Parts: sequence; structure tokens; C-alpha cells
Amino acid sequence: MSLPDLIARNRRGEAVGLPSWCTAHPETLAAILSGYRDDTAPILIEATCNQVNQFGGYTGMTPARFRSFVEAIARAQGVDPARLILGGDHLGLNPWRTQPSQTAMDKARTLVADYVKAGFTKIHLDCSMACADDVALPEAEIAGRAADLCAVAEATAATGPLHYVIGTEVPIPGGETAPLDTLAVTTPEAARRTLDLHREAFAARGLSGAFARVIALVVQPGVDFGNDQVFAFDPARAAALCAAAPALGGPLFEAHSTDYQSPTALKALVDGHFAILKVGPELTFAFRKAAFALANLAEHLGMTDTLRPALIAAMRADPADWRPYVEKGTREEEMMLYGLSDRVRYYWTKRGVHAAFNDLAQRVRYARPEPDLVAKVTEGIVPETDDDVPAAVIDGMVGAVVAKYRGATGA
Repeated sequence: MSLPDLIARNRRGEAVGLPSWCTAHPETLAAILSGYRDDTAPILIEATCNQVNQFGGYTGMTPARFRSFVEAIARAQGVDPARLILGGDHLGLNPWRTQPSQTAMDKARTLVADYVKAGFTKIHLDCSMACADDVALPEAEIAGRAADLCAVAEATAATGPLHYVIGTEVPIPGGETAPLDTLAVTTPEAARRTLDLHREAFAARGLSGAFARVIALVVQPGVDFGNDQVFAFDPARAAALCAAAPALGGPLFEAHSTDYQSPTALKALVDGHFAILKVGPELTFAFRKAAFALANLAEHLGMTDTLRPALIAAMRADPADWRPYVEKGTREEEMMLYGLSDRVRYYWTKRGVHAAFNDLAQRVRYARPEPDLVAKVTEGIVPETDDDVPAAVIDGMVGAVVAKYRGATGA
């Protein structure tokens, strides 16, 4: 099923969608892909501009390196890499928003070109972030910058058509940094205005053909999360927006920050023409739960937990990736490790943490714990295991999130 086919089927009223897996964590990706081993469904995996870019991003990977990385994991899991759809998320000025707009745009052009050269075919053009010299950033300017980046993508594409996602009401990637009291739902009028402004900007640059390949518009259905809160989808609040989707004449909606939504809420989003559901931190949150379950298992077996102390030490030594999300106070350490924004995910590759996790996994693997003990520490999610207990626990706990999304989208 191609992306245009998916959009067409959803527009006709079929309850079909596609999860978008937004993570670069290797064990988490392996667990996601293992769930596709026995079927032929398409698999959408996306990298953000902060994760992966021409300078390496926070993962140290360029787009070409990320593609090779994901394809290698797919092969190791017995999944044909030809089933992968690779997407570039929030491609635009965000990594360089503290710089002048022209400098940031030059870097964004290279960013988009590198993603397209690497074979990414789903391109989210996001120019909604203001730069250092932007006194104001009207939506027409956002659309114009997105069209400029689209021109780069079109000029770079060598094989096959690209499919685009646009939109200006984009949640903060990775979750909110501070608690919110309310969350406004995009109005149908605002969605149509965004679409019209982008259509005009694309047409002014001779890109009407590319605009016909815009498959989705990022809007706010009232869904988001922070470190200690989740805004659950309320179909009644979003009813007018969802009803307007089929009349947009082409694209449907893409929902960002759907992490921690219930299966019922995810299904309601798909029914409301949110054909693509993006999830990221919930996936690595599930990996963190699996890792801590292994640590609890080790303690039940009389071993010392060295993983959590290693994580705390690494996070204290380099607080940049968690400090804006965690309030100081008596719950600070708890929210560092267990917060829904899952700031822990930035520390798994740190040398001391990586070594502690590998040592923990090896000790548990050799201890061969009884299945009932594994079931206890995983709260029944992993009732049975084979000889590789760590892999079974990770696959089971990440797999529960994967199953939730695949069930809601029919994918």
C-alpha cells in the first residue's frame, strides 16, 4: 500500500491509517521491526532534523547513514528493506533557529537535499520556527519558505515521486517543556487557510505538480503530552475539523505527538481522517521500562543494579537534554528517569550507560530466570520467554506499543 493509496482509502471512509515510527534507538527499532517479520505491511520510519542532518544531528548520523543503519536492522530482523518508507520529519530551520533566517535557510536547503539524495520519500516541510532576525513570522512567509525547500527537493529527486507533508500548527517535537492548562484544536478555517497559502506559494514557484503530491496537513486535534501530563483525544472537540478533511480536495491530516493515547483514541483519530499517526517518545519509554524491568529482574536474582546509577550519573553530568523538561524539587530524579517526555533516551548511547546496559543484559541472559519471575517484573506483558530473556522483554514491551498502533490503524 503506497502513501497515496492510504490517503485515498481513508478519504473514502475506510478505517485505515499508518503509524509513523519516530526513533533512532537501535534496540527499539529492532523491536519495532521484529513485529513486521511475518507480514508484508509497509513500514514508515522517520528521522527528525535534530536527530539526523548533514552535520550528524544528536545521533551522529547523516541521512545516508541513517538509511543504512535502519536497513541493516531490518535485514537482521528478517524484514525486506524494500518495505521501508523513510520520512524526514520537521525538515526546515529548527536546528538553526538561533541564526539569521538566510543562514538557516541555506542549511535547511542542504538538509532537504541530503534527505532526498539518501532515498527518503516522505518529506515534512516545517518552516514554522522563527529565526534570530524574524521580528514576526506570518503564515505566508512560512509557506513561502516551505515552497523554497520543496523546490530543492524536486530538483534533487532522481527516482520516484516525493510525497509532502505541510502545516504550521506543529506541536513541539518530543513533548511540551512546561505544563499546559488547555490545548486549542485547529479550526477548519485555519486548516483551509494553511492549505491555500501553501498552494499559492508552490504555484508561484512553478511547483503545482509537487503540491498535488502533498498527502497530509499537520494540524492540532487536541492531542499532546508533557513530562507529567497527556491531553487525550476528544472526538467531540475535533468534530468540525475532522468533518472538514474530505473537502480539502487532496491531503488529509497527520497527527503528531500521539504518544500515550489509548487504543480507542488512536482509532478515533484514524476515523477522523488522521491517516498518519506519529509516535516517538512512547517507544523509547517502553524500552526504558524493559531495561528497568531487567534491572528489577537482576535484583530479584541477587545481583546489583548498576544501570539506574549509571543513567543518573550521565544525566547529572550532562543535563542539557533533560533540564528544560524537569522541575527542580523532590520529584526531580523521579521525573528524570520516568517522565513521559522520556529524556532518558538521549543517554543510552553514553559510554557508561551503554556498558551498564550490556552488562545487565548479559548477566540476566546467563542467569536464565524462570518465566514466572519474568512475567512478574514485566507486569504480565512478557508471560513466556526463550533463552534470550533480555531480547524477549524488550520485544514484548516495545511490541505492546507497536501492537496498539497497528491495531488502531489496521496496519
